[in-house]
Amino acid sequence: QVQLVESGGGLVQAGGSLRVSCAASGSIFSINRMGWYRQAPGKQRELAASITRGGTTNYADSVKGRFAISRDNAKNTVSLQMNSLKPEDTGVYYCRAETGWYGVVWGQGTLVTVSS
Repeated sequence: QVQLVESGGGLVQAGGSLRVSCAASGSIFSINRMGWYRQAPGKQRELAASITRGGTTNYADSVKGRFAISRDNAKNTVSLQMNSLKPEDTGVYYCRAETGWYGVVWGQGTLVTVSS
């Protein structure tokens, strides 16, 4: 199967920056859309950003202008650069991939905490 492993989460002050990354491994045949979802404490999981294999991006209104998603198709990785972070950005960030054989695959999540 395909496994997604996230890295880069941590603690950062408001106004600071953080970069989270996700690497896909295993029996990879093809990966189409990849994205980052986040879940704040006591809230529903929501889409932060996504990107197609061709590079078309989609962002939640709350992160536009502050976050940037990118991917490396050759290395099967996707990253999310987060700038001008706010306390409301705090949550667990999950990597998601749409594969050509195994369907949707989720990572285990990485915690991002933004202090006031």
